[in-house]
Amino acid sequence: MILTERETERGVLVTACDPDVLGETFENGEVEFTVNEEFYGGDEADADAVRAALARANVANIVGDDAVGIAIEEGFVEEANVLDLDGTVHAQFMRL
Repeated sequence: MILTERETERGVLVTACDPDVLGETFENGEVEFTVNEEFYGGDEADADAVRAALARANVANIVGDDAVGIAIEEGFVEEANVLDLDGTVHAQFMRL
């Protein structure tokens, strides 16, 4: 997976995506979503690194079956709240 962590005014922003979706654009009706390199590009990471980063995140954006699967398994997002965009999955969460 591809992982980034950034410090922002509102805390830690984490992005995680599966490598095969980076650079791709997905649609679902009126919604179009691009997994762009500028936002989602980062370092390769294993499942443990993604779990740890999501645990630290104040805000997270997650794309792809593997990355979203970890977020669901760890209880960061509920499967019912995951968006299906043209065959790939996307989830977000924010801790207040």
